[in-house]
Amino acid sequence: MRIDEELIDDSGTVTVLAFDTSTAAFSAAIVRNGERVDSVVSFAERNHSARIISEIKELIERNGLQAQDLDAIAVGQGPGSYTGVRIAVTAAKTLAWAWNKPLIGVSSLEALALGAWHELRPENEDLADDLDVWIIPVMDARRGQVYTSRHAANHSGGWRTVDGDGIRLIADWAARIEDEGTQESQVAAIWFVGDIELHCAAIEQAEQSGTRLRTYACNLNAGAIGLLAELRFRQGEKDDVHSFVPNYTQLAEAEAKLLAASRGE
Repeated sequence: MRIDEELIDDSGTVTVLAFDTSTAAFSAAIVRNGERVDSVVSFAERNHSARIISEIKELIERNGLQAQDLDAIAVGQGPGSYTGVRIAVTAAKTLAWAWNKPLIGVSSLEALALGAWHELRPENEDLADDLDVWIIPVMDARRGQVYTSRHAANHSGGWRTVDGDGIRLIADWAARIEDEGTQESQVAAIWFVGDIELHCAAIEQAEQSGTRLRTYACNLNAGAIGLLAELRFRQGEKDDVHSFVPNYTQLAEAEAKLLAASRGE
């Protein structure tokens, strides 16, 4: 798949409202024809439910738009904070149903990776077009675990998912990425991006004499959710509003404890 301006065809204007609450940051954006028109980011210590609708309303009104001007509602489906993901998905389903708009879910991890790549791309301009850069999004999942995936990008506009969303031990995951990156001649750089502060030591420890593992702290950008959703929309894809559910990737901690107790663990 290609993620660049050449993807936007002549099939007409598409305007997407996109938002995400899978992390400590609430991010919302309006995306039109592959470009971010406007965006907002706020930090409410994961108390997103108190502000999400008012922030979205303000964003829409600030840009002179109304519900009928939107072509789709896009939301980060997770994984991430259990409560956070649920808040965004519930809001997206409500708005899509009330406004009779297509609902499009996007992996929060892939959006985190794509947003980071757009910021990092200028630093990798010297790489050959056919060489890959691996983008490894990271969200903390406690106890040395992270929500993560792996994506490959290049300067020709290429973008593909190598490993899908999952929860993994960061030490083992970083070691695997380093080992495979060292053996893969087409990989020019590897970036761990996102919520990496707590995991820098494990990433650095995994680095051997081969591929240099790099880290880049950043927040999820809803503009990337809008871009990924626009691509799905232009391909005629959408999600069913009533059956759409968050991608938690794992059981919530409370559910996991109950399950363990029921098993006598």
